[in-house]
Amino acid sequence: MRRQDAWRPSDTGASALLSVLAGSNGDVMVRIKTLLAKLHKNAHKFRFYARHATGLLVPAAIQRRRLAGLLAELEGLDEATRQEVETRVNYYNRCDSPFEPGANATTIGDFSRDGSWAYYLDLLRYLRFFPRRLRFRHLFGDIREIPASPTFLKSRPVSGDNQHSVLLKLNSVRHYYVVPDRMPFEAKKDLLVWRGACHRAHRQAFVERFHDHPLCDVGDVRRCARGQPYHRRFMSIGDQLQYKFVLSIEGKDVATNLKWVMASNSLCFMAAPRFETWFMEGLLIPGHHYVQLADDYRDLEEKMAYYRDHPDEARRIIANANAFVAQFENKRRERLISLLVIDKYFARSGQTSVLPW
Repeated sequence: MRRQDAWRPSDTGASALLSVLAGSNGDVMVRIKTLLAKLHKNAHKFRFYARHATGLLVPAAIQRRRLAGLLAELEGLDEATRQEVETRVNYYNRCDSPFEPGANATTIGDFSRDGSWAYYLDLLRYLRFFPRRLRFRHLFGDIREIPASPTFLKSRPVSGDNQHSVLLKLNSVRHYYVVPDRMPFEAKKDLLVWRGACHRAHRQAFVERFHDHPLCDVGDVRRCARGQPYHRRFMSIGDQLQYKFVLSIEGKDVATNLKWVMASNSLCFMAAPRFETWFMEGLLIPGHHYVQLADDYRDLEEKMAYYRDHPDEARRIIANANAFVAQFENKRRERLISLLVIDKYFARSGQTSVLPW
C-alpha cells in the first residue's frame, strides 16, 4: 500500500487550521499581518517590563546615593540645552508656590501598586532615587480634571489653571510605541486613515460620518460594532503608515497614536488638543507640527485636497513633527528631566530637595 502523505491540506486538522487563518473571506495575509503586528507590540511590552525588572535589582539605597550626581548633569550641559531642559521641567511642574502634600499623601516607602503595573513601574523607577520618608500625591489613569493639590499624573487639560497637575512620563509602554516608517510621503496612498475603538461619542460621530467617504479609510474596530457599516478590521500601524494622511483623534484624554504618527513620514491631521501629557501636546503648533481640523471635521476634505496639491508643505510639517518627537528619544535626558520634575515637587512642598528651587 502506498504511504499516505503525513500532512496535506485535505487532512481534517490542516483544513481546520487553514480555515481559522483564512476565515470566511480567505483573507490569510490580513490575519498574518495582524498576528505579526501583535507579536511586535508584545515584544515591545516585554522589553518594557524586563527593563523595569532589571532596574529594580539595583538597591534603592544605591539609587539614592546617585541622585545628586545625576541632577548635577544639568550643570554640564551647554547653555542652549540647559535652557531647553529647564523649560520642559517648568512646563511639566508649574508649582511656583509652597504647598502641603496633605494628610492623605503617600510616602515613597509606603508606595505600592494600586492599579496598573505600567503606571506603577514608571513612577517607581524615579521615586527610588529619593528618600523613603518624602510624601507625594499621585493619580493613575486618564485624568481629565485638575486635582485640588499638586499631584503626579499622566494627563491634564491643556487650558485652565493646571499647575496642580504635575506631569510625568507614565504608562509609557502604551503611549511611546513607535514603528519605523521607511516609505516616503509621495509613495503613500492619497487617503486618510484611522482605526480605533469608538468608546467616546466624538469618535463615534466621526466614523459614522466618514466611514464611507471615498477619501477615507476609517472605522471602529470594537467587536460590539460588528455588523455596523462603520465597523472595520484591525489595521496594524505599519499598514496605516502606507497612507499619506493619518488622523489622530483624542479618546478619553489624549490620542495614543499621536506619537507614532508624528514620528512617521505621514501627515498628522487632528483637531486642537484639549489634553496633554509628557508629550506636551499643548505646545504643538497648527500648520507647523500638524494639520488642524475643525472640531466637527467639516474642513477635512478641503485640508486633504490642499496638502495633496502642496506636497512640499506637507513634507515641511512632517519634518517639524519628526524634530518635535526627537527631543523625547534621548533616554539620559528624559531621566534627568523626570528627576528634576520630582525634585522640584519635593522642594515646593517644603521637603528635602537636591537643588535650591
